[in-house]
Amino acid sequence: MRTVYPVFRYPDPRAAIDWLCATFGFAVHAVHEAPDGSVAHAELILDTGIIMLGGRAEPRLRPAEDDAAVYVAIDDVDAHYTRARAAGAEIIREPFDTDYGSRDYAARDLAGNVWSFGTYRP
Repeated sequence: MRTVYPVFRYPDPRAAIDWLCATFGFAVHAVHEAPDGSVAHAELILDTGIIMLGGRAEPRLRPAEDDAAVYVAIDDVDAHYTRARAAGAEIIREPFDTDYGSRDYAARDLAGNVWSFGTYRP
């Protein structure tokens, strides 16, 4: 059973859903609409993980690269990196090998959030 659910806010949640699915390989689990038809709440899945997202009316500052990031464990970092780059993700750290045996890379989404992907599974 999952116990941690990262939550993200985007100026255009529908565009974010499409982008996260096309770029990082998420799949839509649920989308709940507000009475006006906007996205009130959405859930996306990737492997055994789920993220939640919704709208943000006001703009916010772009997070720094050393601000909090979400780490997503994946099996094939190089294939995932190639997909993300081809889809237009801003790569902020090219794939690299760690001294503890993981292969990782980092990218920003369309709202500037930092995502780290790698093979490390604690």
